[in-house]
Amino acid sequence: MSLIYKNIILKALGFLCFVVCTLSGCYSFKGIAIPTDVNSYFVENFQNSAPQAPGDINQRFSEALRAKIRNESRLVYNEKSPDIEFSGTITGFRLTPEAPQAGNTVALNKLEITVSVNYINNNDEAKNWKNKQFSFFRTFPSDQDFISIQDGLINEIFKQLMENIFNDAFTGW
Repeated sequence: MSLIYKNIILKALGFLCFVVCTLSGCYSFKGIAIPTDVNSYFVENFQNSAPQAPGDINQRFSEALRAKIRNESRLVYNEKSPDIEFSGTITGFRLTPEAPQAGNTVALNKLEITVSVNYINNNDEAKNWKNKQFSFFRTFPSDQDFISIQDGLINEIFKQLMENIFNDAFTGW
């Protein structure tokens, strides 16, 4: 068989695989792989065990995860008998100096947030995970007032944490 025919066959097989995956209902162009039997989700309010964290950080985190799933999947929120459930704890909220300079000063500070997440798939227990750690940080110039930029930093960190949790739960990355 000539090289041209092999290339045509390989391209045809690749296209066929693409069509089958698209029509199976388990794939979307965002890379989300939610089985067709999973239709609902629930996000329990996360706990806050990070002493330095703002008092409402757990509520903000829980709502951000609910919004991420609601806006980027076909799943519907269901408190009574969801197909998948999320819960967990904000375990870390650390502000540390970075990039030391001469004269006992630092050029940057770093805010790091760590979350322990439980994922329960009530339709397929093999996909469950418990106490999976997710962490992300942002640095900022040390001459900026932390209190005035805290909410913006938290939102930026939450955005990446949501992406990581969502990808682990729905794409298998």
